[in-house]
Amino acid sequence: MMRYALYGSLLAAILAICIAGSATSATVEETLPLNYVPSGKLMYQQHCATCHGADAKGSGPLASVLKTPPADLTLLTKHHGGKFPREYVSSVLEFGPGPTAHGSSDMPAWGPIFRYYDKQNERAVQQRIRNLCNYLESLQEP
Repeated sequence: MMRYALYGSLLAAILAICIAGSATSATVEETLPLNYVPSGKLMYQQHCATCHGADAKGSGPLASVLKTPPADLTLLTKHHGGKFPREYVSSVLEFGPGPTAHGSSDMPAWGPIFRYYDKQNERAVQQRIRNLCNYLESLQEP
């Protein structure tokens, strides 16, 4: 029972940080040029590292509270026959993993969020996804 109270407190604190951070982010987004798209590394740090970890191995600070452990993103190439699965990764980023692919709905679909950031500029959204895919590809173990 105490464990659930701790998780609830942790999630409430994270939500408060996210809300405060999103207010700051909106201000930053509004001051940036219309065609600005962050690097894949920056987007990973902002959107993915909380669950997947700074090293992308699935050990982020929120990993322990998720129903399904986050994937080790450094092994994508290894798990796909030695070729980085760009189309699969792009699809998961844009549309979400789906309940059978990820085991739960813990991972959000980033496409709608990026569309909000970019005021429905589809080119910018696709560039965000490409940048993030390029960064993930650079993290792959040999």
